[in-house]
Amino acid sequence: MNKIKAVFCIIVPIVLAVLLNTGLGPLPPLLKFLNPFMGFWQNAENNHFSFNHTIKIKGAREEIKISFDDRMIPHIFAKNDHDLYLAQGYVTAMHRLWQMDFQTMYAAGRLSEIVGKKAIEVDRYQRRMGMVYGAENTLKGMMANPKSKEMVLAYTDGINAYIQKLSKANYPIEYKILDYKPEPWTPIKCALLLKQMSSVLAMGSDEFYMTNILKKYGPDVVKNLFPDYPYKEDPIIPVGTPWDFNPLAIPKTPQSFINATTGDVKQTQKIDGIGSNNWALSGSKTASGYPILANDPHLDLTLPSIWYQIQLSAPGINTYGVSLPGAPGIVIGFNKDIAWGVTNVAADVLDFYQTKFKDSTHQQFWYNNKWNNTTTRFEKIKIRGAKDEVDTVYYTNQGPVVYFQKPDFARANNVPVGDALRWIAHDESDELMTFYYLNRGKNYEDYRKALTYYTAPAQNFAFASVKGDISITPNGKFPLKWPDQGKFILDGSDPAYDWHGFIPADQNPTVKNPPRGFVSSANQSSTDKTYPYFINWEFGSYERGKRINDKLTAMKNATLDSIRLMQGDSYSILAQNILPKLLSLVSIEKLNGTQKEAFDDLSKWNKRYNADEIAASVFEIWNQRLMYNIWNDDFTIAGIPMRYPSRDRTVEMILNEPNSKWFDNVNTPQKETLTDLVNESLKYACDSLEKRFGPIGKKWDWANVKETHVPHLAKIPGFGSKTLYIGGAKSTIDAISETNGPSWRMVVELGKTPKGHGVFPGGQSGNPGSKFYDDMIDTWANNQLYDLYLMKSADDKSAKIITKLTILSK
Repeated sequence: MNKIKAVFCIIVPIVLAVLLNTGLGPLPPLLKFLNPFMGFWQNAENNHFSFNHTIKIKGAREEIKISFDDRMIPHIFAKNDHDLYLAQGYVTAMHRLWQMDFQTMYAAGRLSEIVGKKAIEVDRYQRRMGMVYGAENTLKGMMANPKSKEMVLAYTDGINAYIQKLSKANYPIEYKILDYKPEPWTPIKCALLLKQMSSVLAMGSDEFYMTNILKKYGPDVVKNLFPDYPYKEDPIIPVGTPWDFNPLAIPKTPQSFINATTGDVKQTQKIDGIGSNNWALSGSKTASGYPILANDPHLDLTLPSIWYQIQLSAPGINTYGVSLPGAPGIVIGFNKDIAWGVTNVAADVLDFYQTKFKDSTHQQFWYNNKWNNTTTRFEKIKIRGAKDEVDTVYYTNQGPVVYFQKPDFARANNVPVGDALRWIAHDESDELMTFYYLNRGKNYEDYRKALTYYTAPAQNFAFASVKGDISITPNGKFPLKWPDQGKFILDGSDPAYDWHGFIPADQNPTVKNPPRGFVSSANQSSTDKTYPYFINWEFGSYERGKRINDKLTAMKNATLDSIRLMQGDSYSILAQNILPKLLSLVSIEKLNGTQKEAFDDLSKWNKRYNADEIAASVFEIWNQRLMYNIWNDDFTIAGIPMRYPSRDRTVEMILNEPNSKWFDNVNTPQKETLTDLVNESLKYACDSLEKRFGPIGKKWDWANVKETHVPHLAKIPGFGSKTLYIGGAKSTIDAISETNGPSWRMVVELGKTPKGHGVFPGGQSGNPGSKFYDDMIDTWANNQLYDLYLMKSADDKSAKIITKLTILSK
């Protein structure tokens, strides 16, 4: 018996030691995680900060002074560019190391190294889409320019200086939870971050769906339901703006394409999500007489925050704004002379080419009447807890063939099998130089020069200067295409379907100081129909842009508060356009008590998606269900992936085509009408709300239905925000949905002394144990802004400084 006890006493501690030092499923090794000297306890941040801390970093050339304000925003004062970006890398890593690392691991298709086989399809997708290939080419562009090369290398050195000083006990908590450690930063990671942003803002690819629709329904239906210009539009470049250039010859449309889209061959829900707003008013419309610029890019919201606020000051530069953690420079911001902001263009810069291979080895493909050799990339994917996998990706002259067999992976749904991908993000580029020059810009000419360096993702760059100029330019490297090239899958064997060069940068659409006194964008069409080049056939819905333009047209003596309140505007142009029609079709006598009460609320509704609006909840679900009822029977067919026609086309049908054949459900024996669908959809909306929340009342408030919150980047429970009781909707200026919305709100009042104001839904720190992790969320949710301190020196008394750091050469 004593022997058994002895053995038990020996074995149990060993087993416990093994178990507690081994990760169990999603759990980290608990002994390591709970270790009071190296575990999560070490991530609880002391709120008492040391003042005038000094460190030495290898590579620093001169003294660097960094002042941290009361929101932990660093204001860097360096004596040369190298030290400026070295310090930017250091402080960004100090606050956001895990976020930077995780995002670039994701972009590179390396998540399996962290979480094992569960991420293998994500990693294959990223590799097969050419993310690393594109980053390698972008890095070539960066390294070819001495200025951007210095930026990247110094930034990299700064990050690594921080990593080298980091003890295991002070690893960010996510490393401890996921049980891995930071690796040295390399320059390609800066490029990978930019490629990931290109991927996010590419807004998917519809040509696979559109090609299936063309095959299923023919060209007449495509032209009717998927027009090349929307029914309602208020474009970014004002209608009637003259084009002051001689356009290049447009490539000739191949006859085979004309045949396919005009009925001469036998025929065997786009979701509004990513969007943004920006605008600039001339001094003629402001109280100060100087321009005001505003920007709020809408992205998927996360903690840590997408953006990192920072001031960069050195000889020739003193600028404030937000950077992307992992890339040097400031992306959106201002200095004493200019301000700039961006929104997504949604240019068609990603195309799929149907490719004919000689045989199943995929060694050769047919192009220009001959067999050509493919090239191969062997993508080695390391998998935690398993053997490495080598994925062979074949490249044609267009780019990678993403899939030969479709995986069971949602993001692959819109990727055609066996087709090659041509994507601008694969090309050599150097976007850093755009921000290098904008950060140092003094006038309109500097703004125009900066834009010539920009490739992707295409952005609408709004601009304002203290000299009184305002401008906006849908900008990027746009392929020179024939009309509708890329609306459908293209013929990879015919050179006529290739991209034929690019639109000259100085012929990208732009306007300076328009007579109306403002410029704006909200992801709608870039131009009217007179622009000579093809950028895309479909853009974001027009409602936000229309509302912005209506308000700015009427605005006089604008102030900070005018613009701040406008950024939080929740009025729905969509509801304005269709609600009266929908209400007129409701059979009130057939409604139950709850439905009648909802109908009364809708009849009195001010069409604002305020947090406490019940009518907003009913209308949103009613409209979604109506869209489903109209299109689902025709465009959801097993084995034929398709998409719904746009919201704009649906609105046109509801208002002007009450007898359209598309209102009938082809899967039922009776013939449905628009009236039938409207009534069923309203009843569905009320029934679903009642089932979820109980009787109509406070629980039906729009904020409760929408449930806006900011999740953790890796969806780690407890590290996201609370649910926020706020309004806004995708179709309004304040375009907030459940986890997508204004990722950064900024208003800049230019003048003798510029005044910047801004906020993002999070905080400067990436550490959930820090008070600066999410301290700005409530201010953001309340549509308030902080003053942004553009300090003139490290000792400027205008800012509230709580701690300082001095970096010296080692």
